[in-house]
Amino acid sequence: MATRWGIVSAGLISNDFVGALKALPEGEHRVVAVAARSLESAKKFASKYGVEKAYGSYDELARDPNVEVVYIGTIQTQHLPVASLMIQAGKHVLCEKPLCMNVKEVKQLIQLAKEKKVFLMEAVWSRFFPVYQELTRRIQSGEIGDVVQVICSFGKSIEDVTRMVRRETGGGATLDLGLYTVQFTTLVMGGDKPQKVLACGHLNDNGVDETISTSLVYSGRRVASLSSTIRGDLPSEGFVIGTKGTIKVNYPMWAPESLESSSGKYESLLPKTGHIFNFENSQGLMYEAVEVRRCLNEGLLESPVMTHKESLTNAEVMEKMRTQVGVKFDQDD
Repeated sequence: MATRWGIVSAGLISNDFVGALKALPEGEHRVVAVAARSLESAKKFASKYGVEKAYGSYDELARDPNVEVVYIGTIQTQHLPVASLMIQAGKHVLCEKPLCMNVKEVKQLIQLAKEKKVFLMEAVWSRFFPVYQELTRRIQSGEIGDVVQVICSFGKSIEDVTRMVRRETGGGATLDLGLYTVQFTTLVMGGDKPQKVLACGHLNDNGVDETISTSLVYSGRRVASLSSTIRGDLPSEGFVIGTKGTIKVNYPMWAPESLESSSGKYESLLPKTGHIFNFENSQGLMYEAVEVRRCLNEGLLESPVMTHKESLTNAEVMEKMRTQVGVKFDQDD
């Protein structure tokens, strides 16, 4: 039986998510409804992708009994209220990253999902790429010995994207780009929390971080060096340095098709679908959809690949990063 999706928001990332579903076997995923802030936008989206129902409010989608799981593609300031609405209605939830604006909100949402006994996953799509699975395998095999350091960057010249530079829309480098470097490090460090977070950077005129550089100190003599910016293009690669060698996850580290180490290059190319995506390598959104379907079919309430605990750890690290640089959101009060 097909997994029945409801899409919340008809924006760019929601377009890419539904486009990516087209690459999966027919009959496994079915988009039964879409909701947007305006009925006109929802109808346009539904017409483009062959979605059965279009709603002009999120409440209507929450009440649709045919919707099994929702994909939330709203801006991050809306993640907590919209995800809460869907969970209260008994819907399973795949919510775009960052899961919420801060640690307090992440804890609140996870607790609600547990109370309502519904599946909840932060859409850290990177985790489900075959390259990330191969990265984990090579580290665990002992190929590079003991992990010593992670060096990771993600930077794009995107200051012209309005929501990225405004405090009221949860903008800044950390929550949008830095999250990818943080989750990469958390994965490599086996889910451990850093003992120290040391961040520095620059704020724009709106009070959000435009450039940030962070050092993380872990137990076992491990460290990480992370960089993010919305002002320019960084290498956007990930390096895992061990006592016996190095693994390099090639650009784009957040949605990679290859890595290399002493045992050779590993490559897993994305399928060519013919769909025109808004963001780089968005075909890879299909991998997280496959994971959601697997978890629902097995009766799991969280993914063992992207756990609630790791979402919380990543949120804690990012909150320390941005607050040290001086970023404060209204949701922090």
